[in-house]
Amino acid sequence: MSQASAHRQPAATPIAATEAVALNVDLHCHSLWSDGTLAPATVVERAWERGVQLLALTDHDEIGGLAEAAGRARELGLAFIPGVEISVTWARETIHVVGLRVDPLDEKLSAGLARIRAGRDARARQMSDQLAAVGIPDALEGASRYVRNPGLISRSHFARYLVEAGFGANVQQVFDRYLLRGRPGYVAQHWADLDEAIDLIVSAGGVAVLAHPGRYRLDDKGETSLWALVEAFRDAGGRGIEVISSSHRPADRAKFARWSSEFGLAASLGSDFHDPKESRVDLGTSPRLSASLEPVWRDWPETRALVEAAHLASPGPADLAGQEEG
Repeated sequence: MSQASAHRQPAATPIAATEAVALNVDLHCHSLWSDGTLAPATVVERAWERGVQLLALTDHDEIGGLAEAAGRARELGLAFIPGVEISVTWARETIHVVGLRVDPLDEKLSAGLARIRAGRDARARQMSDQLAAVGIPDALEGASRYVRNPGLISRSHFARYLVEAGFGANVQQVFDRYLLRGRPGYVAQHWADLDEAIDLIVSAGGVAVLAHPGRYRLDDKGETSLWALVEAFRDAGGRGIEVISSSHRPADRAKFARWSSEFGLAASLGSDFHDPKESRVDLGTSPRLSASLEPVWRDWPETRALVEAAHLASPGPADLAGQEEG
């Protein structure tokens, strides 16, 4: 036997897809560092209380809350994945790319996110001016009361103020009336290019996942179709696609499950949780993926640790025999 053979470690047994998808996983949620309303530690606590076993915090264009979230997760024994959700402009549509397992200390990632965030203040002032022109004064001042991270103001902050001011019954309603494309408060913004966003994630050691593809208002066919977006995403180095999201109906979940296989993209899921009252799906309550799919978290060390811990906790044949005899 050669010296190399003597020191070669046996290959780890692959984790079965059935074991990976049985875990309670949430790989897309937000804190007050972007447009969520809870502190990062509180998000972690809420996830843990609801049975989440593997959690990623993915604030918009911001990684400032990851240290707090990771610290609280360690205290609770919850497996935590550092993440981010990067804003992208593609075919004049705002697209979101989730980065999972990114290094929060990566300088290139931090600098890139700072560049992306820089345009938000100017956009907010223009949104406020446009809303004032249709009879909604002081919207920027009102939205700012909901901002907890001075470096990031978003449409969600404006939406919360508009609900408070009586211009709609809930956040979704005011988005539909005032903040979507073609509405008075919508301001187009060029975010990162798709290639740039994926490069920032991959350079920081992460995995790029296309977030909630069912939300995008893209053509049915042609160079600006959703199919073309997924193809471009994969070809640029994207590795996963969200099959399950709070904005996906059952038909969407079935569609993107097929696309996961057809494009060779790993399947992901997340609640896209922002707030206990606003969010359609709470942390820990998303459906599970089908075991026929390849989950993006299947080969992660955190997944292996969770599966092995479950095996150790399961009663063996001797334990079962003792129970039967008793």
